[in-house]
Amino acid sequence: MKVLIIDDETDICYLLSTLLKQKNLETAYVNTLSDATKALQEENPEIVFLDNHLPDGLGMNYIEYIKRNYPAAKIVMITAHDTTADRNKALGFGADYFIGKPFSRDIIYKTVEELTN
Repeated sequence: MKVLIIDDETDICYLLSTLLKQKNLETAYVNTLSDATKALQEENPEIVFLDNHLPDGLGMNYIEYIKRNYPAAKIVMITAHDTTADRNKALGFGADYFIGKPFSRDIIYKTVEELTN
């Protein structure tokens, strides 16, 4: 199963990649929305971890693009701005899960388990 991580913090990308590889998932990551558009075409991931605040836009506004072009992909919004309003907005736009930063290994594993069952 393929996972794409879209986050401008390289350490978050490495951490998520390491955790997901331990669950035998194939990972790729990019740091911008423009790179994400290319990576989605190349990787066609089943799961996308999407940060909200990226250098070239808001991940929240990118959910619709993913859902329209890759309807089978599950989207996990990950953000340090974990407010009820942002959570509701992301889920309303079509995100499947919303995880606040900092997150734990257990939260990531539980989310992936729920998405893959």
